Amino acid sequence: MTAYDIIGSKEKAVAIVEIPDELKGKQKQIAEEIMKRHKNVKSVLKKASERIGVMRVRKYRLIAGERNTEVVHVEYGYKLKLDPRKVYFSPREGTERQRIAEFVKPGETVMVMFAGVGPIAIAIAKKQPQVKQIIAVEINPYAVKYMKENIKLNKLEGKIVPILGDVKIKCKDFYGICDRVLMPLPHKSELFMDIAKKCLKKKGYIHLYIIESEDKIESRAKKIAGKKKYKIRKVLPYAPGVNKYCIDIKF
Repeated sequence: MTAYDIIGSKEKAVAIVEIPDELKGKQKQIAEEIMKRHKNVKSVLKKASERIGVMRVRKYRLIAGERNTEVVHVEYGYKLKLDPRKVYFSPREGTERQRIAEFVKPGETVMVMFAGVGPIAIAIAKKQPQVKQIIAVEINPYAVKYMKENIKLNKLEGKIVPILGDVKIKCKDFYGICDRVLMPLPHKSELFMDIAKKCLKKKGYIHLYIIESEDKIESRAKKIAGKKKYKIRKVLPYAPGVNKYCIDIKF
């Protein structure tokens, strides 16, 4: 059996599978086997491209099941409504979302760049109900639509501010007011580092995600953090010898 992710709940879920070329002729059987093992899986999507464009959305091909792939994903007691064909979402990072949420202290103002359907913002608001405000900026209109629904679904109106637009423009309204900035865009976060710094108060934290090889992560983290204190955490494997990391930087 090839590797796959499941997004959804006990009632309805979607399986996302990566099928190597040598198994293309068996993709229907693979999909049927996944649905047999997981009765809640109503659709099986095959990855048909890398994540592309500013929306970070991957192309998928439906190989079995229902055409409607909208689901409500459940993790750590909160719900996230989404359609993986319209938005970026990784079910594998639930544990990382909890780790970040545990850092947040009462009264903090938090900026989440590239916020998607709101998983990090919602994880923080649920874990730290005394957070002052979470500003969540996202450029994908479908993701912002779902984020607004998810805020209501989790009864977090007033805690999370969903903003549609480019962080280069929208973050200017929040310069100098944030205690913490999250940058979950692993391939390009560094390009927005100056904006993240401007969002912080005189003291604060930036959590930046990157993809890097095991032998280069230390030197790259040092370059990003400059003279500031930092910690490196391995989040997930990405490829042989390459991982997704989070660099926690204290300002």
